[in-house]
Amino acid sequence: MTSVLFVCLGNICRSPMAEAVFRHLVEQEGLAGEISIDSAGIGGWHAGEPPHKGTQKVLTEKGIAFDTLRARQITRDDFAEYDYIVCMDEENLAALTRMAPAGKKVYRLLDFAHVVQEQNVEDPYYTGRFTYVYDLVEAGCRGLLEEIKSKKG
Repeated sequence: MTSVLFVCLGNICRSPMAEAVFRHLVEQEGLAGEISIDSAGIGGWHAGEPPHKGTQKVLTEKGIAFDTLRARQITRDDFAEYDYIVCMDEENLAALTRMAPAGKKVYRLLDFAHVVQEQNVEDPYYTGRFTYVYDLVEAGCRGLLEEIKSKKG
């Protein structure tokens, strides 16, 4: 089983959106039993909370389930448990790289999005641009799924 952990700052906007979108894509491909998916935040400020209302709104509009998602903080154990630690921006990448054991690769989501020019998924908590962020997240998730499928053969 391949395991994927999406990470953003507080785990209420971008990473739960990515978790929900990726799970939706994985289910559409019939790979639900082959890929485990979760999300976490660098900080624990929102632990136990559901996704932000803006994330909920855009996921609802797209018909993507999110009702079981609750914020949590990343732990050191996550680095051993997950094959792919996928973050949203340079700030997340720097924080995760400091936490990661030697040799553990951390990815940015948009490293997998070959159809967009952006490198970082902006934080809609501050910008309010949840639909734009959804478009970036979806592109990154599609690319990540293609990457995983190509490695599985």
